[in-house]
Amino acid sequence: MSTRTLISPAVLARPRGRRLYWFVFGLVVVLFTLAFLGPMYWLVSSGFKDPQEVIQTPPTLVPKTFEPDNYSRAWEVMDLSSLLFNTLYYAFGALAFQLVLDVAAAYSLSKLRPIFGKAVLGMMLATLMIPATVLVVPQYLTVLDVPVVERNLLNTPWAIWLPSVTNAFNIFLLKRFFDSIPKELLDAASMDGASPLRILWSIVLPISRPILGVVSIFAVVGVWKDFLWPMLTLPDPSKQTLNVGIYSLSNGVPVNVLIAALTIASLPTLLIFLVFQRNIMSGLTAGGLKG
Repeated sequence: MSTRTLISPAVLARPRGRRLYWFVFGLVVVLFTLAFLGPMYWLVSSGFKDPQEVIQTPPTLVPKTFEPDNYSRAWEVMDLSSLLFNTLYYAFGALAFQLVLDVAAAYSLSKLRPIFGKAVLGMMLATLMIPATVLVVPQYLTVLDVPVVERNLLNTPWAIWLPSVTNAFNIFLLKRFFDSIPKELLDAASMDGASPLRILWSIVLPISRPILGVVSIFAVVGVWKDFLWPMLTLPDPSKQTLNVGIYSLSNGVPVNVLIAALTIASLPTLLIFLVFQRNIMSGLTAGGLKG
């Protein structure tokens, strides 16, 4: 039984059909490449221009003026080193909490089968339908005066870490991967006397490295690109994240220096994707194990 495609093998076998296919394919690739890389090129190239050329209409494709010092000025004027350290601190703290708590939640829902587990999972997934901006006010009131302990978490890392811990999407990804692990493998370990925690540590986690890598990248990038929540909960300039700090210090800064700072801020997440893109795809498409 042959697979249906947009172009039949008979047409593709003809020279004219083959030329047409590669022409359309190349055109689509070029258009999508320009659509994705065009804004990034404008961002990087504008960081080398002077202020007059940045706001020039129509914009110049290749900078007429070349001022690489804009990037060093942006690093010094906006104190990007401190902002970068703050962002890394918040991002990897959120990553640590997510790996511990989300893995535990996904493992319990997948393998321990608690009472009302499906209902809990359903309610968790239902939260994905709620826009993030709707939750800003209740979350802010919660960190302003945490119930029971009655503590104000503003200007503390906990204001960033705690709301990011219960990530329903990451829990769903982990649970789906844990579901694909053969039950016989875990039963054999249980018969040998391994506890559920021992099974998780010695068997499940080593097998789950691809999906753990995906969840880690999502956790870091999620904190890195967030703007509204850190702006509300970290009013102290010395504790702000990279995005919020650049926004706070943008008044009076030349537009070319500001664009250079934005370029520096966008590079880490771009590098993370370029380095780990294969891990991201393998983790998302991992379907199971053959035994």
